[in-house]
Parts: sequence; C-alpha cells; structure tokens
Amino acid sequence: MSNTNTTPAVPVPGLRRELRARHLTMIAIGGSIGTGLFVASGATIAQAGPGGALAAYILIGAMVYFLMTSLGELAAYMPVSGSFATYGALYVDEGFGFALGWNYWYNWAVTIAVELAAAQLVMQYWFPDTPGVLWSALFLGLMFALNAISVRGFGEAEYWCALIKVLTVIAFIVIGTLMIFGIMRGDFSQAGGLANLSIGDAPFVGGLPAMIGVAMIAGFSFQGTELIGVAAGESDEPAKNIPRAVRQVFWRILLFYVLAILIIGILIPYTDPSLLKTDVETVGVSPFTLVFRHAGLAFAAGVMNAVILTAVLSAGNSGMYASTRMLYNLATEGRAPRIFAQLTRNGVPLVALLATTAVGGLCFLTSLFESKSVYLWLLNLSGMTGFIAWLGIAVSHYRFRRGFMAQGLDLNRLPYRSPFFPYGPIFAFALCMIVTLGQNYQAFSEGKIDWVAVTATYVGIPIFLLIWLGYRLVRKTHFVPYAEMKFPALPEIETDDSPATRPLAPASAE
Repeated sequence: MSNTNTTPAVPVPGLRRELRARHLTMIAIGGSIGTGLFVASGATIAQAGPGGALAAYILIGAMVYFLMTSLGELAAYMPVSGSFATYGALYVDEGFGFALGWNYWYNWAVTIAVELAAAQLVMQYWFPDTPGVLWSALFLGLMFALNAISVRGFGEAEYWCALIKVLTVIAFIVIGTLMIFGIMRGDFSQAGGLANLSIGDAPFVGGLPAMIGVAMIAGFSFQGTELIGVAAGESDEPAKNIPRAVRQVFWRILLFYVLAILIIGILIPYTDPSLLKTDVETVGVSPFTLVFRHAGLAFAAGVMNAVILTAVLSAGNSGMYASTRMLYNLATEGRAPRIFAQLTRNGVPLVALLATTAVGGLCFLTSLFESKSVYLWLLNLSGMTGFIAWLGIAVSHYRFRRGFMAQGLDLNRLPYRSPFFPYGPIFAFALCMIVTLGQNYQAFSEGKIDWVAVTATYVGIPIFLLIWLGYRLVRKTHFVPYAEMKFPALPEIETDDSPATRPLAPASAE
C-alpha cells in the first residue's frame, strides 16, 4: 500500500507513440505557416518596406531556430507531453512549470476560439447567406472528432493540411520567381525589374520603430513551432525523430518566409494600399492572391480562400491537440485535477479534450457579443502567453544544461545536443524579451500613455507572475539547485563505467 501512496497514479492505457518523423516535421512546419504568412505578410512590407520586413523575419527566424534547438535537446532526451512546462518545473522552479503549463493550455484553448471566428469569415466568401455560427459549430465538432479518435487521427489531419500550405508557398515562390525574371510576364508593368525595392523610402521604411512593430507580427507568425515539443510525448522513436525534425524544419520555414516576402516586396510596391489588409475577411487582397492574379490566374482568390481555410482549421486542430495534452500532463504531475489524466482505450485524454473544447467554444461565443471587448481581451492575453512559453523554453534549457554539467554527466550521450549553448538560449531570451515588452510601444510613444491599451496588451505578464508566485507561496517551492536536479537515466555505453553513466533518479514526468 505504501507504494501506491508514493508513486503518482499513471493511467493504465498510456499515451500512444504513433507520430512518425513525417508527422513531426509537418506539425512543426504547419504550426508556423498560416494566416500570418498568407494574410498579414503584406502589412509587414507596407509598414517597414521590403528590406525592413526581410530583416525582421530573418532576425525572428534566427531567434526561433535557437529556441527550437534548445527545445530539441530537451524533448529528444525527455519526450513528455508536458514539454517545457515539465522542464520548467524540474529545472527552474515547480511554480514556474505550473504557470507555464496553465498559461500554455489557456493560450491554445483561446486560439481555438480565434480560429473558429476566422473560419466563419472565410466561409462567408462562398456562402454569404449562411449563419456563420453554424460553420463554427461544424468545425469545432470536426476538430474534436479528429482529436478524439486517436493521436494518429490528429497527426494525419495535420500532415495533409500542412502539405497543402507548403505546396501553396512553393507554387507562389516558383510563379513569383518566373515573373521577376520576366519568364512569366503577367500584367505587371515592371515585370523583370527590381524598381519596387527602391521606390519611395524603400527598402527600409519607418526606421527602427517600424522594424520592431514588424518583429511582433513575425513573432506571432512563427508561434506554433514549439508544438514539436508537446508532440514529442507521442512520437515514435523520439531520440531519432525529434533531432531530425528540428534540423530539417527551420531552414525550410525561414526559406519559405524569406523568399515569399522577398517576392512580394519585388513584385508589389510597399505603397500599394491592398497590402495593409490584414484580416481573413479581405482574402481577395492577400499578397498571395494579388501575385497570382497578376500572373493571370483568375481563380486565385478562390484557391487562396481554400488554402487559408485549411490554415485556419490546421491551427485550430493543433490548438486542440496541444492544450489537451498540456492539461493531461498537468493532471498526471498533480498540478491539475486528476480527472483530466483519464485516457480512453486509444490513449486519448478524453476528459481533458472535452474541457478544452468547452473553453474554446465558450471563448468563441464571446466573439458573437455586440461588444467584442471580452473577446479582444481574451485574444490579447493569448498572444502574450505564446511569447512567455518561448521565454520559458530558453530559461529551462539554460538551467538544464548547467545542471547536467554540474552533476558531471556526459553531454555526448544526449540524443541531440544544441550546438549554440550558451549563446543560443541567451540570445533567444534577450530578443524574445525585447519583442515581448515592445508589443505595444505605440501606447507609450504618444503624448500621454494609453493605459487601456497597455493593460490589454501586457495583462498576460502579471497574470503569469501571479500564478507562479502564488504557487510558490502556497507550496513553498524554490529555484531548483543544480545539485538537486533530477535527470532520467541516460542510455548505457558498454565501454564506459564512469560515474557519469550511472542511471539517475527518473523525473516525475516519466
């Protein structure tokens, strides 16, 4: 009986490791290619010019790459669905992990609501007379069903959605390149020229403030790439597949973004008023649609609308998966009610999925109110928590590696080792902090401070700190000293009998 009191109850069915390497790669790519690229990329060029937009995306892309190498090292070594929430609890402070987990769950639960609202706007393009709420209810049911079947159902849906997005971007890059070199003329007056890169104040417009503003948009565009850490808990051969996904994904994503923005910047002048359209309602003037139309593809708007719908549903589907697994993991670690740790025969945390679906649905209902202030506050709060998760990854990895070395463990035996330590996580942390704190610098730059706008933007930070400090006070937790950190057992090496190879006490997540 004493055994049952000291060992956390782990549900018998267990999570299924059914996500293959192709699923992981596409989950990471699909997580970051969405409406941020298809719709909002035009606004970045309009604000900062083609040069400013490119520089911002390259800088943020580098930051995210460093973060993903950090997460890759942790996830390959300890593949758990709690991901950085678990790592934060083990290697920073238990309260820090608790706050990260709940914030991330909330972030994605609200994202579901955002995507449902976007989906009904997209559907109005084809069915203007059908009540939008019906489409939202249908898509919510579809997302629930894909996640309720099995993890394989989610993985396959995400794979094909991501593939559609990737093929669209590739087609855009090919057609755009042909137009730039004059092989495909279209109806551009300046086909084959680079005049748009130097028109007006181009290539850099608005100086540093404009670039900071664009860096925000770029940051939001890349959010979702950390899903690879959550998916690691159900990955087949995580020690092999996670490093492969990390290595492959980021240069591809950066390539997609950089090339796409370069092509838009060359073909469409930054002064074009159409580029300022940033919501899914205006899909007809998405920079992708504009380029395809100029190439003579009359069906461009309809095709892009379908692609954007795919992107929206993919983001909602990923949100459902990520928040469900995070809630499940919080429950298994005793940081959420135990009921959320219950699994179906197929290894799906159904109670956690139902709770997430309910929160996503309720948040969506707030978007239907005449006053959308509640919905906008939820949205702002969600946006900030994504950046907080990234900060958590950088801090957790830094302390993990320091603790690992302090205990004399052999770094060569890690399944994947981040090549940029310690500079990678330090750079990522510093830049992410600048981007986070600069979210709404305009509110401070006017004659008087707009406190409502400031509160709406930054409310996520004090909430996170309150959850963390509240947990610390109640549970009397503290920063984990390097000497007390617990690491799961490393794989044995036959030729090495040194103390470094001794298995250590497994982490609670295991």
